[in-house]
Amino acid sequence: MKEYKLWIAGEWKTSADKTTVNKPHDQSPVGNSHQATKADLELALSSAATSFRKFRRISRFTRSRLLAKMAEGISARRAELVECLVNEAGKPVTFAEVEVTRAIGTFTIAAEEAKRVGGDVIPVDIDAGGRAFGTAVSYKVPRGPVLAITPFNFPLNLVAHKVAPALAAGNSILLKPPPQAPGASILLAEIFAKAAKEVSDERDSVPLDAFQVFNASNEVTGLAVTDPRISILSFTGSDKVGWILQEKAIGKKVLLELGGNAAVIVHKDANLERAAARCAFGGFSYSGQVCISVQRIYVHESVADKFKELLLAETAKLEVGDPSLAKTVIGPLIDLASAERISAWIDEAVKDGAKVLTKSARTGTLLSPAVLTGTKRNQKIVSEEVFGPVVVIETYSSNTEVLKAVNDSKFGLQAGIFTDSASFIREAMLELDVGGLVINEVPTYRADNLPYGGTKSSGIGREGVRYAIEEFCEHKVLVQFQG
Repeated sequence: MKEYKLWIAGEWKTSADKTTVNKPHDQSPVGNSHQATKADLELALSSAATSFRKFRRISRFTRSRLLAKMAEGISARRAELVECLVNEAGKPVTFAEVEVTRAIGTFTIAAEEAKRVGGDVIPVDIDAGGRAFGTAVSYKVPRGPVLAITPFNFPLNLVAHKVAPALAAGNSILLKPPPQAPGASILLAEIFAKAAKEVSDERDSVPLDAFQVFNASNEVTGLAVTDPRISILSFTGSDKVGWILQEKAIGKKVLLELGGNAAVIVHKDANLERAAARCAFGGFSYSGQVCISVQRIYVHESVADKFKELLLAETAKLEVGDPSLAKTVIGPLIDLASAERISAWIDEAVKDGAKVLTKSARTGTLLSPAVLTGTKRNQKIVSEEVFGPVVVIETYSSNTEVLKAVNDSKFGLQAGIFTDSASFIREAMLELDVGGLVINEVPTYRADNLPYGGTKSSGIGREGVRYAIEEFCEHKVLVQFQG
């Protein structure tokens, strides 16, 4: 049993109040998570405000070295991090390895971007009043302490996408990790503390409280959301919770990544074999517990029968089971409640006329992949974010029809199209209300340097290291006239 303490004010602290962290696969306990009290949170908030005044003056050189050292630290502790992801998030070990690799990349990118946080020279001699001076300088400066709240499905790399840009920009950051999977965040705090000491010298001393980690109840976390010492709220999670937090975070910069129900269009000219293989992988890997997991597939009627045959064949190849085994692609849902909810949504759709094309079955938190057709727009498996191994497949006859179907959603994170038609790609790029459009690949694709975020109920703001740095900074303008 691991003990996950609180990393507050540059020290490890314990609490009398603890919660148990369980394996999603068999619900066996793997750790105890110490829960912050209101007094602990007050100390953390005070430290975040104080450390920000210091950390924002740390040179770009040292911030870059800090982030590079953290990338090295993640690499050195890869095995421990992979174990955390498998045991706590139920992530199949192959995907856990990929996540650790991506986190190393995210911090490495941030180390480079930290050197490029600059500004602009702006002409002011565009009117008579500015002729005597000519130019001004706009500096990008850190906004202030960041409160980051992260979900269970990427317990390391989604944390990295908040911590790395915040530190690169010169902000202090207070992290609330997911209760189901806090271990990776605790290890990251250890990595940060070691890196901070290694890069500090007499010119630049990195405050150990520039990055803090606390586990807490919703009540205690809510106090941080409303506290005036927090300048930025960066939240990844459900749309319901995200919009509530936005209402509470008065006066703060709010960034929300709230998920989606990603659609794929398989056009009449698509490479059907590739499209089917990628859609099966994109819809069912890690049990569909990805914000950009394939959920809705629209296939041109002229190729629909062949594509369905191929998709079902590819789906049948995917291994369901123990996430610690390298062959496993579809591991457990995060908890029993999620598995029961998804099963209930499938049953509701079937009662309302949908048909299941696969042999979908559930054993505890393990749910075999379900492909449905004959669905309706108002069914939850179509309109909501399933966040499970469920894909719906329907046909279309015209470009206008399918683009309208993709847009007929409250979400707008990413979409994918399998086609080589340049005219259709242009039309889709103009018409689809999504933050990202991926051609000849599933919308589950994400590179960590790209701007990432959505429209409508998928949130506001952008992640992706350089773009998150922009969100975490504000412009300060210097205009200087001769005295």
